[in-house]
Amino acid sequence: MMISTRGRYALRVMIDLAEHATGTFTPLKEVAQRQDISQKYLESIMSNLSKSGFVEGAQGKGGGYRLSRAPEDYKVGEILRLTEGSLAPVSCLEAGAKLCEIAPHCRTLPMWTRLNSVINEFFDSYTIADLMKTEDGGDYVI
Repeated sequence: MMISTRGRYALRVMIDLAEHATGTFTPLKEVAQRQDISQKYLESIMSNLSKSGFVEGAQGKGGGYRLSRAPEDYKVGEILRLTEGSLAPVSCLEAGAKLCEIAPHCRTLPMWTRLNSVINEFFDSYTIADLMKTEDGGDYVI
């Protein structure tokens, strides 16, 4: 499994919006400049986040985006599943996948199932708020 730029950028944008929250909307141009990401590419990511209710958007003067929930209410896993579609390590474990004909006697399925659980539990154990801070309470450095 490899997280795409879409997933990584979505996390960066969510952190940026959380760190620069003032109660008003943050222009996407400002986020793009701070994060050094193409504004056009961010527009497609923000459209997806907005349609799913992760952010609120407004057009016109004073427009932009803001989080629709508190940073601690966003799990990294939910953002990645939205942007990536799936975090499953193998296709047979993706949501809605047809049961493989060899699944009842597949020697590797239990291993893949456990890895899938570990991946999802790991990403669900982090929130946007967690990514905003370090052990000493300062800005998070990855």
